Amino acid sequence: MTLLHDDRLFPADAATRAVARRIYNEVKDLPLICPHGHTDPRWYAENSAFPDPARLFVVPDHYIFRMLYSQGIRLEDLGIPTVDGSPVEEDPRKIWRLFAANYHLFRGTPTRMWMDHAFATLFGIKERLSAANADAIYDSIAGQLATDAFRPRALFEQFNIEVIATTESPLDDLAHHAAIRDSGWKGRVVTAYRPDPVVDPDFDGFRDNVRRFGEITDTDVSTFAGYREAHRKRRQFFKSFGATSTDHGHPTARTADLSPVEVEALYARVMAQGQVTPEDAELFRAQMLTEMAALSLEDGLVMQIHPGSQRNHNPGLFARFGRDKGADIPSATNYVRDLKPLLDRFGNERDLTVILFTLDETAYSRELAPLAGHYPCLRLGPAWWFYDSPEGMRRYRELVTETAGFYNTVGFNDDTRAFPSIPARHDVARRVDCAYLAELVVTHRLDEDEAAEVAHDLAYRLAKEAYKL
Repeated sequence: MTLLHDDRLFPADAATRAVARRIYNEVKDLPLICPHGHTDPRWYAENSAFPDPARLFVVPDHYIFRMLYSQGIRLEDLGIPTVDGSPVEEDPRKIWRLFAANYHLFRGTPTRMWMDHAFATLFGIKERLSAANADAIYDSIAGQLATDAFRPRALFEQFNIEVIATTESPLDDLAHHAAIRDSGWKGRVVTAYRPDPVVDPDFDGFRDNVRRFGEITDTDVSTFAGYREAHRKRRQFFKSFGATSTDHGHPTARTADLSPVEVEALYARVMAQGQVTPEDAELFRAQMLTEMAALSLEDGLVMQIHPGSQRNHNPGLFARFGRDKGADIPSATNYVRDLKPLLDRFGNERDLTVILFTLDETAYSRELAPLAGHYPCLRLGPAWWFYDSPEGMRRYRELVTETAGFYNTVGFNDDTRAFPSIPARHDVARRVDCAYLAELVVTHRLDEDEAAEVAHDLAYRLAKEAYKL
């Protein structure tokens, strides 16, 4: 038995498959550029061994436990920590057995592909995971994790990662990034500025977060002017730790361009004691996207906007386990209308890069491709969160390329949390792109040498250049 077929994700037609193979062989070993992710910088700073297979694969990865939860398996039984510290399953072998017994739930999903890739290429596993072999596979993985070759820095180098960006709050002291820098290790791990806790009035503890923000930056945040200056200072601090981008996860793509007097009044309202109205919360987030674009034009940080997620949709789950537990649900997004205030002010700036993500596939050809195919500041970077899948990647290429081309996109960027899945995600993207390009070759829309060049750009160059890495 083999977990990975050499021709996985390639076209069924033999002639097209042969072209895809040739193109893929040109890019399969390129270094990995990872400009947008959520791995823990502590891993690289401390370089401690991963504790066990369950805490490597299951506990940190909502792609895995959201599927299991949907089938009635309790998060407590999967070892997911609770907000109040109440007991959850601590035995990693029990967690792993539960995962293995339900591995069939992942049939046909990208998660299954990533897991099998990691099992086969990283740990030499040849059998499909099941209840029958759960303990044997656990023991094999655990034994290898105990060796130096499987510590985070060694895996970083084995994966051929050229650079990886983590994502931190403005309230983070970046101590782990400082430890990485001071260690002398040559692996390149940079941060990204994610200001949601201090720009979203609906974020838990928003007002306290803003006050703490002022203390950290030694800035008077009682006025909007001072608050904006705190962002400018903190962005510079993040840049000192290698940041090249900011990251904004708003419910919608709405932007605004209010006058200074209007902004000060709005800021006073959202900072006042009492409940912020939904309209004021949305307007403040909208204004802050425009303000962040202005700051990006000033300091050169690439701006990422990924709206359209109704976050923490399950209130009971959120109350018990906190944020980012697989209950962020896509919603329809209007980019043409919502981005217009920002684009009216900055759309023609060639020195500004705004990368648009989406969870709303219906917007690809109707809105996103035409916008990126016109405005110099815009590039497309589809969110590989729900659509980190062969079908999603294929639809993206089909719906975007005819209007925006390849070069108004930023290639592939993975949104991973589980470290071992990084190479698998990149490999899936490279195979899907090569399959798509092979069809352009056999239908005589691209010459094969052009397709090979595009494959290289999608796998490596576009992300590196767009994110200034």
